[in-house]
Amino acid sequence: MDTTGRGRPRFSWLTDRWLAGLFVSPTLIILLFIAIYPLIWSLSASFTDRTLLSRPDQINSVGFENYVDLLNDNRAWQRFVVTAQIVVPSVLIELLLGFAVAMLLNRKFGGRGVIMTVILIPMMLSPVVVALFWRFMMQGDGILNYYIQALGGQPVLWLSSPSVIPWSVVLVDVWMWTPFMMLIALAGLSAVPKYLYEAAEVDRAGAWFRFRHITLPIVTPLLMIGIIFRTMDAYKMIDTIFVLVGDRGGAGRAAQTAGLYVYDTAIKGFDTGVGSAYGYIMLVVIIALANLLIRQLNKVKG
Repeated sequence: MDTTGRGRPRFSWLTDRWLAGLFVSPTLIILLFIAIYPLIWSLSASFTDRTLLSRPDQINSVGFENYVDLLNDNRAWQRFVVTAQIVVPSVLIELLLGFAVAMLLNRKFGGRGVIMTVILIPMMLSPVVVALFWRFMMQGDGILNYYIQALGGQPVLWLSSPSVIPWSVVLVDVWMWTPFMMLIALAGLSAVPKYLYEAAEVDRAGAWFRFRHITLPIVTPLLMIGIIFRTMDAYKMIDTIFVLVGDRGGAGRAAQTAGLYVYDTAIKGFDTGVGSAYGYIMLVVIIALANLLIRQLNKVKG
């Protein structure tokens, strides 16, 4: 063995932990730079009057003025109301449909794999592609209105009626992300021990009793995790809504969520400081909402 004069191995410092840190550290540095630097930069920008056209010598500190103006702006708070009108029904419908489909697929039958693959296709597509696909179908002379009229109904103004536009966004989001909730529910259903059902059958327990006291308590924690992920993801949805209704005013304002408000303020309005401040208000809201959901998850697990 090649040793030093003191009898120690020459590369004794080259431990497994040191090697692991050596290989992982470049990736961690890149991820920290990508994730942390924008947060720090936007946080500093939120306390200034920075715009996209400002030179460094033209940027002035305004303290909490941006935050105070936004908190006193009814239009800014209205964007959160619009966001809730889209996020809440979307997540609830995805949960119910996903769980129902998972219950149907939680048994062996011919063609089960093919059916699952077909159901998962929407989730695999890009949100922009999905939104374009539905935008064409939701046109005034699109395929949806064609079949509605063929059944004797009146055409629906999917993308031009302020009262219908939020539900159009909900429809697209449900079509795309119900498979995600189905996968979460199916994972929970497959984890239920079979002997519990067998013991319940021996005791002549009915189907509702087995569902209420065996299936639901075991699957609920996973469903809560799915709700947390879907709520956070739907909360910051921009691309789908932008492609569906564009940046047009009027009726399109009915689907202007908090995320789109940040885009309109910081990019279209060139007001980087106010846009950054609103983004941090969004961050605080989603952290608070996530904490509430996590507390409910802990209660369910307890």
